[in-house]
Amino acid sequence: MEQEIQPAQPQAPIAPNEVTAPLVPDPEYRGLRWVFIGGQGLRAGWSAAIFFILSVIFTITLGTTATAIARHIPHVKTSNFTPATALIGEVILFLAVLGAVALVALMERRRIMDYNLRGPRPLVHFFSGIVAGFAALSALVGALVWGGWLHFGPAALSGARIYGYAAIWGVVFLLTGIVEEGSFRGFLQFTFTRGINFWWALGTVGAACLILLFTASGNGVWGVYLAALLGLPPCLLLHIKKTPGAAFWQAAWAASTLFGFIHTGNGGENWIGIFAAALIGFVFCVSVRLTGSLWWAIGCHAVWDWAETFFYGTADSGMVATGHYLTTSVRGNALWSGGADGPEGSVLVLGVVLLLLAMLLLIYGRVKSVELAASVE
Repeated sequence: MEQEIQPAQPQAPIAPNEVTAPLVPDPEYRGLRWVFIGGQGLRAGWSAAIFFILSVIFTITLGTTATAIARHIPHVKTSNFTPATALIGEVILFLAVLGAVALVALMERRRIMDYNLRGPRPLVHFFSGIVAGFAALSALVGALVWGGWLHFGPAALSGARIYGYAAIWGVVFLLTGIVEEGSFRGFLQFTFTRGINFWWALGTVGAACLILLFTASGNGVWGVYLAALLGLPPCLLLHIKKTPGAAFWQAAWAASTLFGFIHTGNGGENWIGIFAAALIGFVFCVSVRLTGSLWWAIGCHAVWDWAETFFYGTADSGMVATGHYLTTSVRGNALWSGGADGPEGSVLVLGVVLLLLAMLLLIYGRVKSVELAASVE
């Protein structure tokens, strides 16, 4: 799965999100060792596979332990979408992913921060992502209200309870942002970029589609198929032209399609919601390219979910949480209203995500151009 990477020129500046050389020598490996070790150490395919296996093992182990403990605690319900159950679930996922990344990083002789967590001004990018995410979700809700597809009812919380629930849901969705962005735009994007080519990206995307073809039901899977199809022509063109940096975009295609793939497990998703997940996953990959790290994506992702679930009180993947601030109800055609899926199931979400992409390119693309011009001078 290893692609041929040309050595960097000593005088060329290194972008924050570029993959640097490993801490191991680059000998000519032969025999069985060649299957596992390449020019940058452990081959990317094995790294991704080990990460996936370890994540599953840790999640199952921690989840089983937490469930066994919860059974002995009175009045604890594990089936509802409450702050407590959501927090426990996210802590489990966070520890599982952190453990898996840490072990793979040890094998690769890297540090956890190497997986797209380095970069300039992390706090600035994180908080600008928060502003962008809240504005984008608010624009979507506003469009639904304007069209008559979403209606507000009375507030569900008052007084100090507003701040208490706001805080705990904030922690929950901050963990969600760290886990999902750290997995897909952090570890996988970094790993795929250093060792993927068009054919391996195509194989990864194709395997995800085949799995859904034989195992999944419902129309949500069409969102994954659409993401796979739309990414094929540009990635093939980059491959044919042998464009420098093509591996990053081929990695983004694979990682974003897989991001849509994992959302098919949410029972309340329709095909628009699944495709929107893949599309915003690609937008987050663009943010990594432009800002040099995934901190903008973490902030945007976390506050989008927080605003959708807690602040506006809409359904999130078909689930309405306990402890939301505002209350809403949907009316009209599910294509426009999102139906039981929530705002993410409305076709309007696609326009909002594209606006988010345009904003990223307008703001950070200009900054990137200025930085490159300065480095040349």
